[in-house]
Amino acid sequence: MAGRNVWGLKRLFLQMSCRRRNFEAFFRRCASTSSQVQENCKASLLKKLNAKIPEESDNVCIYRVPTKLRQVEAKAYDPSIVSIGPYHRGDQHLKEMEEVKLKFFQRVFKSRQEGEDELDRVISAMEKLEPRARSCYADDVKLKRDEFIEMMTIDGCFILQLLREVGGCSSSSLLQRWMLPTLRRDLIKLENQLPMIVLHKLLKLVYANSQCEYSILSLQDLALKFFNPLLQRNSHTNAAGAIVMNGACHFLDLFRSSIFSEIQDQDRKRQPHMIRSVTVLKEAGVVLEKSPNDRAFDVQSEGRFLKILPLHIDDHVGTLFRNMVVFEQCHKKCKPDATAYLFFFDGLVNSADDVEILHYKGIVHHSLGSNEEAANLVNKLCREVDWDGEESYLHKVVCEDIDVYFMSARTKLRGRLVHYYFSNWTVGISTVAGLFALYLTLIQTGCSVADALEYMQEESFWSYLSLSFFLPFSRPFMPLDQKNLNEE
Repeated sequence: MAGRNVWGLKRLFLQMSCRRRNFEAFFRRCASTSSQVQENCKASLLKKLNAKIPEESDNVCIYRVPTKLRQVEAKAYDPSIVSIGPYHRGDQHLKEMEEVKLKFFQRVFKSRQEGEDELDRVISAMEKLEPRARSCYADDVKLKRDEFIEMMTIDGCFILQLLREVGGCSSSSLLQRWMLPTLRRDLIKLENQLPMIVLHKLLKLVYANSQCEYSILSLQDLALKFFNPLLQRNSHTNAAGAIVMNGACHFLDLFRSSIFSEIQDQDRKRQPHMIRSVTVLKEAGVVLEKSPNDRAFDVQSEGRFLKILPLHIDDHVGTLFRNMVVFEQCHKKCKPDATAYLFFFDGLVNSADDVEILHYKGIVHHSLGSNEEAANLVNKLCREVDWDGEESYLHKVVCEDIDVYFMSARTKLRGRLVHYYFSNWTVGISTVAGLFALYLTLIQTGCSVADALEYMQEESFWSYLSLSFFLPFSRPFMPLDQKNLNEE
């Protein structure tokens, strides 16, 4: 019996020893694993810490559209028929236009006796310009050097020849009528740009000795003449903004600078909120007028008069504004003037009624079928756009003029009266009818009081008061005239 107990104790001791060794081995493995994780993590972080991350070049001016903005209206940023630059190069739905681009490219060189020699000079110039042109794109361009040079040459020659032919130097048989408006929209989109330095170099090399009258026009003049129909404005360009526009980095920047060049020197301050809607402004007595000057997107206020330059709203304008806003959101060197104007107009237009009022005043013209569609387009332009109101050139109109006018007690009273009692003609008629009924009631009350005073001349006031109090408990009241007849 004792031997059996001894054997059981030995067995228990062996089991406990085995478990202790297993626990020690487990803890050693855990310690080893933890140490290995730390070493691997440290090695990875040191590698990333010492890695050379390419810094953004100062030349960057062509960006990819942020995803949140693209989700609102993708077709406003993606080219429809032609690809310019590397971002959309090779897209399946744009391949049909590649043949047309080659035909324009051939027109540039095949019509010249020294076409091959000129092509050599162009290739050599593009090779020297390639690093700088590549640095203009925010995203890493995957094209090889020879592919990038070929792209710059073909796309640049296509653009220049297109501008000259549309400008009137020669007639183009390569484009159908529907293509030209679509090309304007494609060539103004941010992701579909070629650096202006490339176009300037090609224009200097290829068209320097051209006998065409349009060869004397600068690239700036040709481009603005081509894009001006987007805003339905004439081809006249203001010389005051020539210096600003000469520093443009691509077509979108050039056209945007031509629009806002005349307001570059305006004072800019923080604008914490948007302007009130047209309906609210009208209720408060603000008079909306069409601006007599031709300064694009300039807004002026004089007292309670708000003067706005007419705006033509269509799909072209929507595409133009969206791309200008994205460029201002991405490019730190340009001021958010288009963004400020869009938020101003978005505040004005809250409904189809606001569009109708602006259309009646001659401020808004649209070709979208209905006022509701125009209102929806305007309100959709600012969706997902982040703007803190800094550097707004409209802060004086919104904050210092219109807001000050709204703060007066007279304006607030007028706004409430118009909003609740004269918002439309049916409510106004009801209000007038109610006032007229109240007027008649007052007349009737006055007549009744006059009759009562005649009775009170014979009876004292307290007698009349007691008679009125006990009237429900007494016999029917007999008129004064009938009482006199009965007494007689």
